[in-house]
Amino acid sequence: MPISLIFKVFVWISALLGLLTCLVVLMLAAPLKRPPELASISAARKTLDLSRLPPLSRVQARDGTELAYRHYAATLPAAAGIAVVVHGSSGSSRGAVHVLSGALAARGVETYAVDIRGHGASGTRGDIGYAGQLQDDLADVVAEIRTAHPTEPLTLIGHSSGGGFALRMAGSPIQDLFARTVLLAPYLGYDAPTTRPNSGGWAQADIPRVLALLVLRKLGVTWAEALPTLAFAVPPNAEQRLTTVYSFRLMRDFATSGDFRRDVAAAMKPITLFSGAADELMFADKYQEALGPRVDVHLIDGIDHMGILGNPVAAAAIADHVARADLRS
Repeated sequence: MPISLIFKVFVWISALLGLLTCLVVLMLAAPLKRPPELASISAARKTLDLSRLPPLSRVQARDGTELAYRHYAATLPAAAGIAVVVHGSSGSSRGAVHVLSGALAARGVETYAVDIRGHGASGTRGDIGYAGQLQDDLADVVAEIRTAHPTEPLTLIGHSSGGGFALRMAGSPIQDLFARTVLLAPYLGYDAPTTRPNSGGWAQADIPRVLALLVLRKLGVTWAEALPTLAFAVPPNAEQRLTTVYSFRLMRDFATSGDFRRDVAAAMKPITLFSGAADELMFADKYQEALGPRVDVHLIDGIDHMGILGNPVAAAAIADHVARADLRS
């Protein structure tokens, strides 16, 4: 091949790589926009009675970071082991999970409500350190619980994005830490048949930036994954109370594995799902078909997305179910 032709090919390849690099940079630079406040979510938070909220306790994760949780001591003789409760996107243990956690404790279920890293008092707000860190954190929290309760069976309960994460854990290498999993109006992914467009107005993703980061991850490049890629419809000036945006790595970690059907297939322990029939973020009536017969689905009439946690009727139904569960097998 003539030298001149080789040079031309080199120039064209260099130009193409330069163009692709510029395109990726432009996609990374696309601004993340926060959606307008979602009234139903904000209204639910305003009705919470936190007067009996337990104080924060802390456990040191394997990387030295302090992870926060709240312990709800059972007020009756132990009924069905221990519950580990995971909040939804933007939230923390100082939220609607307080209502459910209190209902569980009142039925004899020793309960631990956690602040997932990147939320509340755990770690850096809106970010984590690496892919898979939330699984490591959950194992570290369970190890702490085991110092006080070495043998009692554990039930993992997760709401919304925390429900997607709980489903992922149910099919993960640490699934044997839990006797069963309870999903509450779980977010199964942006393209899941159960998810309304933009999660009913709750979340807005920076699609160009997400696509660019996915391409970079395929190439083994992860240095930009601390960039924010997902914003929530929280009230203005909510940064001190809520997690308003997620980094790419937190968005990917606090969710299903990317294919909720694969998570269900990999889970070896029982999975139960509760959702409000009036959920404004999810198509609740599509959960059973989407997840199949492996998951026991219950819909509660007149309950919306936050009500599945914070409505006393819904919380009582879920707590009764968990307290009655036979976890001996």
